[in-house]
Amino acid sequence: MRRSSFTARLRQRKFPPAPLRRWRWQRLSTGLPLAVSMLALPRPALAQEALRHSLAGEAAAEASHLHLRSMPYTIRSGDFRLLATPSLGLDWNDNVNTAQNGQQDDFILRPLLRLNASYPVTQYNLLSLSIGAGYDKYFNHDELSTWRLDSGSVVSFDIYVKDVWINLHDQFQYVQDSRQEAAVAGTAKYGNIDNTAGLSATWDLEDVTLTLSYDHANVISPSSQFQQQDHASELLVGRVGLRLNPRLTTGVEATGSFTAYDQPTLNDNTGYSVGLYGTWQPGDYFQLSPRVGFSAYQFEQTSQTIQTSDLNSWYADLTLRHEITEAVTYSLSAGREVRLGVQSDAIEDWYCRPTISWNVIRDVSLSTSFSYEHGKQGAGNRMGNLTENYDWFGGSVGVNYSVIQKLSLTFNYRFTLRSSDAADRDYEQNVLGMQATYRLQ
Repeated sequence: MRRSSFTARLRQRKFPPAPLRRWRWQRLSTGLPLAVSMLALPRPALAQEALRHSLAGEAAAEASHLHLRSMPYTIRSGDFRLLATPSLGLDWNDNVNTAQNGQQDDFILRPLLRLNASYPVTQYNLLSLSIGAGYDKYFNHDELSTWRLDSGSVVSFDIYVKDVWINLHDQFQYVQDSRQEAAVAGTAKYGNIDNTAGLSATWDLEDVTLTLSYDHANVISPSSQFQQQDHASELLVGRVGLRLNPRLTTGVEATGSFTAYDQPTLNDNTGYSVGLYGTWQPGDYFQLSPRVGFSAYQFEQTSQTIQTSDLNSWYADLTLRHEITEAVTYSLSAGREVRLGVQSDAIEDWYCRPTISWNVIRDVSLSTSFSYEHGKQGAGNRMGNLTENYDWFGGSVGVNYSVIQKLSLTFNYRFTLRSSDAADRDYEQNVLGMQATYRLQ
């Protein structure tokens, strides 16, 4: 039987029309995702800047698509709903400056307010907001105290015109945490303000899906130590997907990125990629998504101190998610990438990032995550780049306990270990933390 059209499927599903499968893995606005956000080891999963931003935008858009009838709320006025979730965390970090020698420890108080709001402008058009804003207060090193915007903060507007889904979005984040970047060591002040605004359009032709997106991205470093990274990028992504059967989709993807730096330290560049991707979902609880392709960076030699040769390379990524039972869920992302550098023009790395969630005791959940990266800074170096081979390992475990329906407590431990062939760029870091989260519902 011929499948129903995209518009008919929207009418059957009412609102929202976008797939909700991935929502099973996030469960926004509960104590668990706040714990996961603290424990996660944030790193881009793909080499291409444009593709990385596009996939992050899709994930954020899908995460905002809660069914309005079941979405909890603090304030409701007509179809408008707003959920406020305040939290208060306290961490102890034994090496805030990620140093090999002369480590400095500190206690960090982390108040945070997360707001999730939605308003259906029409039956098929949704305006949504998700933002987590807070402050990190260092007790012994007040110069490190700073505000924060959690990853996943986004304003999004969905428009549906017959068989076309258009998403307008603005994603933003700022977190000062040196261990979030595997290529950084010996500092406590790494963290960039990232803002990505743009639009994407998806045209569903039943067995063929066409996607085109454009984003303008700005990266600004509040720390003078990393202002050489300040840049603006234009990001383009195009995809053609073929649905071979209801469980299997494959297709071709291509990207383009155009990056210009504010300072003549790193080189302006143009990046391209083309590759194949697929999604196999044999059931409701398992999904496998491979990607592989060719990537190239052309550097324009605008730097006054660095020269880098053009890079022709390849990327690959294998991501799987499996909900074994209602109590045990795991995911894995592994692959190879080439990405823009921090103190060099480019970084080549291999990565592996598994996570496991356990909910075997009532009102108690256990989350474990690991991350390994083997990287080479200064790929394509001719002169001036920081050249380094490093291994970076991170692991975390967290326990979340629902005290009552609205209040949850999270206890977590995070370990980071970095080794390098460059002098004074090894470090070890341990972080112990706890967080109380209250949902104003």
